[in-house]
Amino acid sequence: MKLIKWLKQLRIRYILRRYPISRALWKAVILKAGLLRDLSSVEKARLRELATLFLHQKSMTGAHDLRITDEMAVIIAAQAALPILELGLDYYSGWVEIIIYPGAFRVSHEGVDQNGLVSSEARNLSGESWLRGPVILSWEDVENDLDSPHPGHNVVVHEFAHKLDMLNGRANGMPPLHPRMEIEQWTQALSAAFDVLQQQIAHQHPTRINAYAATTPAEYFAVVSEYFFTAPDVLMHHCPEVYRQLTQFYRQDPFLRRRLSE
Repeated sequence: MKLIKWLKQLRIRYILRRYPISRALWKAVILKAGLLRDLSSVEKARLRELATLFLHQKSMTGAHDLRITDEMAVIIAAQAALPILELGLDYYSGWVEIIIYPGAFRVSHEGVDQNGLVSSEARNLSGESWLRGPVILSWEDVENDLDSPHPGHNVVVHEFAHKLDMLNGRANGMPPLHPRMEIEQWTQALSAAFDVLQQQIAHQHPTRINAYAATTPAEYFAVVSEYFFTAPDVLMHHCPEVYRQLTQFYRQDPFLRRRLSE
């Protein structure tokens, strides 16, 4: 085991030395991605290394003749690496490909209702994550999140939160919790907030959390993860117990980070 760990560390050092993200490119990405500006200098340096390893392990393919530039790849890698900054790249193991469309893409899904009736539904999506399969992103939406960010929305964070959720074998709003985290506390916090959001929508009350979060527990986890990283103040104020659980899972505190950066 010690030999395997040593060889792994040796390979990591080789990749970081042989394939670094250039300082100029990294600086340009940090300036463009508001999501990353609150990070400390130490965190940015660690994120740069993690994004470098991410790019070495994953492949990015442009759909419909979209050419993926180095800057585009680093923009996606840096934002994808943020949720696992304190978790490690192993949390994204078991799959390789990221497919990037120029804009929203159309998908069709078949479903079977309780009466056995098969139906097909076509939708335009900005992102999608497959269990043990690729992450699919709309570059137009990735760019919009950079150019015109709004609280609680980041398609990269959303889809990669789904990947974390799926580590238990399916997307159900229950990623693998750390040993010191209590499953009961996680379930109670997220289930209660999910139920409140559904009730608010059912009674046509205004909500501060995107209504899409009320679709399923899996979507709730992905959406609150977006708020956690893009609008931590909103999430902490309106769903404090959810925020507390996410600080334990992600091992980060974006609200405190933002306060310290001001």
